[in-house]
Amino acid sequence: MTQHLIQNVVLCADDYALNAPVSQGIVALTVLGRLSATSVMSLSARWAEDAPALREVRQRLDVGLHLDWTSSFAQAAGHGSGLTTVMLCAALRLYSQKNIEVEIERQLDAFEAHWQAAPDHLDGHQHIQQFPVFRDALAAVLMRRYGTQLPRPWLRVSQVGQPGLKARIISAMGAHALHEWAQHHAWPTVSPLLGAYGFDGSLEGYAHHMQNWLAHLPTDQTALIMCHPAVSAQADDAIGTARKREFAYLASHDFVQHMLDANARLVRGSGKPIET
Repeated sequence: MTQHLIQNVVLCADDYALNAPVSQGIVALTVLGRLSATSVMSLSARWAEDAPALREVRQRLDVGLHLDWTSSFAQAAGHGSGLTTVMLCAALRLYSQKNIEVEIERQLDAFEAHWQAAPDHLDGHQHIQQFPVFRDALAAVLMRRYGTQLPRPWLRVSQVGQPGLKARIISAMGAHALHEWAQHHAWPTVSPLLGAYGFDGSLEGYAHHMQNWLAHLPTDQTALIMCHPAVSAQADDAIGTARKREFAYLASHDFVQHMLDANARLVRGSGKPIET
């Protein structure tokens, strides 16, 4: 009888501190053992309030920074814009690398002020961490701030593990370039990225998506599936209904069974054990 290899996957919940339902959902799923990473929006005023609850489960998952140039927090802070504008300005290299470095440092300072430690990883809201200019600024900050630290914070490289228009756009915006930089500098990364969909459909539809992502896990490396759960849908959250649906599925026995069916297990991108 053929023995199937166990597939390792990081399941990362994005947008911690976006709002109370998101933070509550991520902590609850961590307690259930359904997540292995989360990414924090350190520009949110909620980060100071929500950090203590996350510290209670810090041995169960990696906690990193979700670099932000496109949310309402970033726009209120004065450096952010809508995704289309950010993508266009980055592609045309209209941004100042120095200014981006300063803002990355500010978001890292805000993260560390309440986490009281360096992040386990860094990624970007809507994948901005690998856009032109942004990835060069991030590389400079990483080397300056964590270059001599061991272990170094790992990077999410959004090389999307399934075909489609969004995958091509993300790759064109710099996934390959960021991956090459990381390889050259022996910087830890986790890729490919799975978990992209239109935030539409039903609970059964999301379950089908997850089964498909689990079926596409690579056999030779640890992949990352991003998710966006929340315990309830907040009225001003454009994908609030999808967040509630994701939480319900990830908290269910169906998710556990689908992981077993795929012979998959959750791991932390940092390599640290998931302690219970």
